[in-house]
Amino acid sequence: MADKVFQQAKEDMEKAAENLQYQLGQLRAGRANASLLDRVNVVYYGVPTPLYQLASITIPEARVLMVKPFDKSTLQEIEKAILASDVGITPTNDGSAIRLVIPQLTEERRKELAKEVGKDSETAKIAVRNARREAMDEYKKQEKNSDITEDDLSTAEKDIQDLTDKNIQNIEKIASDKENELLEM
Repeated sequence: MADKVFQQAKEDMEKAAENLQYQLGQLRAGRANASLLDRVNVVYYGVPTPLYQLASITIPEARVLMVKPFDKSTLQEIEKAILASDVGITPTNDGSAIRLVIPQLTEERRKELAKEVGKDSETAKIAVRNARREAMDEYKKQEKNSDITEDDLSTAEKDIQDLTDKNIQNIEKIASDKENELLEM
């Protein structure tokens, strides 16, 4: 039973880090990143379809995303979907592909984005701490019900704390890497 609690805590903590990585992937850092278009849905035969299912997304240059549809008849719809999305970049349609040129970020915008990274990383840390608290509560309940001994409880608490520390460090590294990427000129 105690092993299930540890596994659940581990999964929850890893999900917090994965979610942070996803959130930070959505931030525009003045560089082309295909994940900028992850949330773009194109109406294809009346059905909202994720862009990556309708086109290949490549990065021919550091600040250029190229969207090449598998079916050229979808080009106009893809362009409309990108314009309607929250990407904030105007697409250029050359008749066979769509190019998105990522503008250079201003110093002020870089600092704003770095603050956003800090907020997102704090949210992820809170999720990790919540997972730790839930696991600790579960272990204490098991000890109270005599399912585990006091020694088992102290070992479990130490293991959960080690897991928490490891995940917090991972989150800090992810956030630090993104901040460095944003602040580098």
